[in-house]
Amino acid sequence: MSSIERDTDRSRLLGRRALVLGGIKLAGLSALVGRLYYLQVVESARYTMLAEENRISLRLIAPSRGNIVDRFGVPLAANQQNYRVVVVSERTHNIQETLDKISRIVPLTDGDRRRVLRELHRKRRFVPVTVRENLTWEQVATIETNTPDLPGVSIEVGELRHYPQAEATAHILGYVGAVSEAELSGNSDPVLSLPGFRIGKAGIEKFHEKVLRGTAGTSQLEVNAVGRVIRELSRDEGQSGREVQLTIDMQLQHFVQQRLSQDVSAAAVVMDVHTGGIYALCSHPSYDPNQFTMGISAELWEELLSNPATPLNNKAVVGQYPPGSTFKMMAALAALESGIVSNRYTVFCPGHLELGDHRFHCWKRGGHGTVDFVGALRHSCDVFFYDVSRRIGIDRIAEMANRFGLGHRTGIDLPHERAGLIPSIAWKKGTLGKNWDMGETLVASIGQGYVLATPLQLAVMTCRLANGGFAVMPHLTKQIKTVSGEQTAWPSIGVKKENLDIVLRGMTEVVNAPNGTAFKSRITEVGYEMAGKTGSAQVRRITMAERSSGVKKNEDLPWRERDHALFVAFAPVDAPRYACAVFVEHGGGGSAVAAPIARDILLETQKRDPGRAAVAETPAAGSLFDPPG
Repeated sequence: MSSIERDTDRSRLLGRRALVLGGIKLAGLSALVGRLYYLQVVESARYTMLAEENRISLRLIAPSRGNIVDRFGVPLAANQQNYRVVVVSERTHNIQETLDKISRIVPLTDGDRRRVLRELHRKRRFVPVTVRENLTWEQVATIETNTPDLPGVSIEVGELRHYPQAEATAHILGYVGAVSEAELSGNSDPVLSLPGFRIGKAGIEKFHEKVLRGTAGTSQLEVNAVGRVIRELSRDEGQSGREVQLTIDMQLQHFVQQRLSQDVSAAAVVMDVHTGGIYALCSHPSYDPNQFTMGISAELWEELLSNPATPLNNKAVVGQYPPGSTFKMMAALAALESGIVSNRYTVFCPGHLELGDHRFHCWKRGGHGTVDFVGALRHSCDVFFYDVSRRIGIDRIAEMANRFGLGHRTGIDLPHERAGLIPSIAWKKGTLGKNWDMGETLVASIGQGYVLATPLQLAVMTCRLANGGFAVMPHLTKQIKTVSGEQTAWPSIGVKKENLDIVLRGMTEVVNAPNGTAFKSRITEVGYEMAGKTGSAQVRRITMAERSSGVKKNEDLPWRERDHALFVAFAPVDAPRYACAVFVEHGGGGSAVAAPIARDILLETQKRDPGRAAVAETPAAGSLFDPPG
């Protein structure tokens, strides 16, 4: 082959290769142009939005928590300014030296230092880290004055929940605390994920959490590529939580709490018998909820848990105790309503009642002689109620107790309420798998055995007795903003007025008859008289040997072996308006310990009533205070 032919073939080969390469380049260029068109034209809106999202950071702003006030507008829970000192790592030359300087103004523990260093290590250098919160004004002023010597240090202002009444309202209001992992996972509200955000953990704070929390605001911030804030573009403060007004009278609450403080452990409830509004609800001892706002120390937490008087428990709502003789009104009404015994029925009390080979004792060793319903309540005769309960049976007593609010939750606007216990034949069979014994009926009729009630339930029971047999329900919320929460119309329980009058007369004579068990604790001011019922609940069994040798007095026993002292009452006698239940844990006798407390509380309650009419000089004709005809 000649050289010319060889050159021609080589040219053709190179031409074909160039054509292929050119085609490949053209295809690549076409793909690139197509891709650019797709990104810049077709997906333009999407990538514009993403670019804006990279430039603009949308952050949530925690809303202000709603205030809680008493019935007269007195602040119970509010927000106060929370001054905190923060440090930005990139603006400090030496973080340890900076913390040393801060500690000369604001005390820092080793734990505070470790926490700050840990957070600085985790966060970007331009993100501020909180060193200490809840600074005093003097500390703030000192730091601001020394700002030139504290590079990277500044003061920020937030909000801190504050309880101005402290211990007096702890068991009603509860407290706020940091959001737990469980609470965060079960709630879709994004504001809960904000650092340091706090929600209600107990009491009204927890029950009305959504109302008090409000709605988060938003802040649009312009940031650079690494997330540094350049400027704020817009801001929406959101909506603050709504104000909650309670039925509580704060001055009365203070009075009751102070009155209970003379005992080791006690609780009391004051209610309106017509509306169910609670004027005071106290549990002693209490705690300071402000200590929980910033996080309670481990030492204080252990101290509260180990206290035998259980200051963290709201005894008025979660404490379940034998009601003792304050339960006898239920047995009396059950007997009267049954029709099995007449309202003139009498029993002779020799100091005990025989049932088979068991002897059931009355509290009075020599007995009370012959008593009727009124006399049995006035003297608190156990034998009378042993006798009538044996005739009517436990189920009739249980049914009546349920109608008066015992044995189930009252529905009060507080979390964790306990239901108490009213036993029945079916309950024992279903729960314990055993048959009911007649002896258990006798014990239950005087509020012992399986019977358990909370002080709140006893207050509700007393309200329903005093208001003529209407099923009033307790509540603490008077209104939220302008939405009323009060109610005055309640369904009837369905007891006959003549039977209810007998029980009310018995309660009146308990306090106002010279031989009544609470006569020494009567209210002597005319027009303010109260009616009530004493109760002493045993916490240990008294053996036959002890009865023979002499039963030890409560004051001679260890505190945990003493009887509980109880008293329920309403006032004024002629036109009942207020009901009260007092419980003193291991206090001893109800007449000696609980009745004087109730007297003082009801007298103060009536005198504080701004709408009370002038006190009459003499009781109204035909009132419950009149002697029986």
